[in-house]
Amino acid sequence: MALIIVLCSLAFLMLAAYRGYSVILFAPIAALGAVLLTEPAAVAPVFSGIFLEKMVGFVKLYFPVFLLGALFGKVIEISGFAAAIVAAAIRFIGRSRANVVIIVVCALLTYGGVSVFVVVFAVYPFAAELYRQSNIPKRLMPGVIALGAFCFTMDSLPGTPQIQNIIPTTFFKTTGWAAPTLGTAGSIFMLIVGLIYLEWRRKSVMAKGEGYGSTLLNEPARIEEHALPNPVLAIMPLILVGVANYLFTKWIPVWYGASYTVAPHVLPGVLAPVTTSIKTVTAIWAVEAALILGIAFVVISAYRRVVAAFAEGTRAAAGGALLAAMNTASEYGFGAVIAALSGFVVIGDALKTIPNPLVNAAVSVSTLAGITGSASGGMSIALAATSEMLIKNAQAAHIPMDVLHRVVAMASGGMDTLPHNGAVITLLAVTGLTHRQSYPEIFAVTLIKTIAVAFVIGVYYATGLV
Repeated sequence: MALIIVLCSLAFLMLAAYRGYSVILFAPIAALGAVLLTEPAAVAPVFSGIFLEKMVGFVKLYFPVFLLGALFGKVIEISGFAAAIVAAAIRFIGRSRANVVIIVVCALLTYGGVSVFVVVFAVYPFAAELYRQSNIPKRLMPGVIALGAFCFTMDSLPGTPQIQNIIPTTFFKTTGWAAPTLGTAGSIFMLIVGLIYLEWRRKSVMAKGEGYGSTLLNEPARIEEHALPNPVLAIMPLILVGVANYLFTKWIPVWYGASYTVAPHVLPGVLAPVTTSIKTVTAIWAVEAALILGIAFVVISAYRRVVAAFAEGTRAAAGGALLAAMNTASEYGFGAVIAALSGFVVIGDALKTIPNPLVNAAVSVSTLAGITGSASGGMSIALAATSEMLIKNAQAAHIPMDVLHRVVAMASGGMDTLPHNGAVITLLAVTGLTHRQSYPEIFAVTLIKTIAVAFVIGVYYATGLV
């Protein structure tokens, strides 16, 4: 019964998200409904002590990233930089390769360490302009952004600084460059198969006469092509954000050390010392600082164009960031509640019975990521519960820890992108589209990513390559 409750709660939330209902409202309803059926007296304590604690904790950590990411995307749009990049891409690559252009830009930003949420905000303005000029149906765009930002550069390509590639290092004592051959093979598989599918969808839909669309939401403003900035200048903020993020990630621990304490003698209004563990906030601070630099660069280099629409643009950016952050935070709270239920423990125990270490790791992480709607959350839960067993079984089967690392990382980003996933909801909110319009392409990319994990396991067993 406990297992059925968990599955019904998950199905309810996915259905609500797919049909366009607010996840901010329905995530707590789904989570607390499961608690009500499990232990009625625990509903209020769980709501305050788990759901709200996790939701508020997420907002505390990540809302500045959402806000700065939205503002960066907005100034890229109103400055004309997005349109300039699109015009240059069309001129040199061609309209027919719009998907390739978007995937490449998403991949560069993600591999540069920019959060996938920020990539969505930054890429959308010029992706929309490129699709509009090429008259490609806008509803196909989220699938393309998902392939570029949520897939191979997030956890497959060796060395990616995304958290999904970092978490396994603490359990398996590996590095972010674990299993470079397998990671590269998996990345190529996802890129090729994903592009083939997305190009097939584009051609088949456009062959029926469907165009970009009308009466769409959250459309970037149009800018006359003769007034566009130099494309070299336009691409500089994207490069700056990626490079600065990497540098700040290296510099912040050097500047602050392992921790930093604000004492009462420094700020008299502080009644007790406030200590911050620098390791837990380095990645967030680095992204925020990089985005501030990127925003400043755009504002200074395109001051006249930006200042004319800055007030209205900042209001729109703040509203979009708030909605996206709250959607994702509600999902985070939902995942925390579900993970505390006895039905979730049943699922975890059942997954432990899979004998093959790599298959066990892949299925366990992918399943838990799908249930919680979070790649990092599902992986953390799975590894906390099973890492010792996985390591023991892998060593008995003479499987290198690097291989286990790569399989786990890739599996975390597989079924996590179900309809209730926070990144998916953010992507659709930013692009002004709905699950009904655009989720089929996102789900196809999700399946391709999941198949890629099986592909990598097969490559390892067939060749022994690491």
